[in-house]
Amino acid sequence: MPVNSDADIAIRARNVTLTLGTREAPTEILKGIDLDIERGASVAILGPSGSGKSSLMAILSGLEQASGGEVVVAGVGYRGLNEDALARARRGRIGIVLQSFHLLPTMTALENVAIPLELAGASDAFARATSELQAVGLGHRIDHYPVQLSGGEQQRVAIARAVAGRPEIVFADEPTGNLDGATSGSIIDLLFARQAAAAATLLIITHDPSLAERCDRVLEMQDGRIVSDRTA
Repeated sequence: MPVNSDADIAIRARNVTLTLGTREAPTEILKGIDLDIERGASVAILGPSGSGKSSLMAILSGLEQASGGEVVVAGVGYRGLNEDALARARRGRIGIVLQSFHLLPTMTALENVAIPLELAGASDAFARATSELQAVGLGHRIDHYPVQLSGGEQQRVAIARAVAGRPEIVFADEPTGNLDGATSGSIIDLLFARQAAAAATLLIITHDPSLAERCDRVLEMQDGRIVSDRTA
């Protein structure tokens, strides 16, 4: 995809590989990924199970280290960074939405959104968290614990948590995978609305072609490689 300069790039990957297993029996998960994603774009990654979609997202979001290649995300190069350094690189720059929600069960909806903001140094963490939960339609549920919320409500909390810090990039891995059809539609509408409000770059891993078509760009993966790259 053509871009004007490095300043236009939110995510850059060059010859990224991921190999798991042992030296005697290695398994190649990613096989030389080259990718540029423009700031503010929405990009879907499609592909069958085992194609490497989630592994690529884990590397680009800093949740996992590549075996080789160069990754630069939100202006930070990942090469040589350990887990702590990758966590610092994510903080304030990257929001992540996972299909299994990953809310802390001992914290209320408000605390699940506010505590990460506090850890990132926000002085108004609880006020911002309240505002974001109101924006996703959960102003009346802020004192409820995850077990007291429906799946759709839990995913709304996860989206609020991901975007509350106004990150430059939001990653979403099968964000509607555990939701019914009607709830999925409202969650996707919400995700795109919050992306627009934060002027963020959005990368979505999905099996759903209709969701992919809502994005600016669609990548398809097979066997650890990007085999198609088109505008939606």
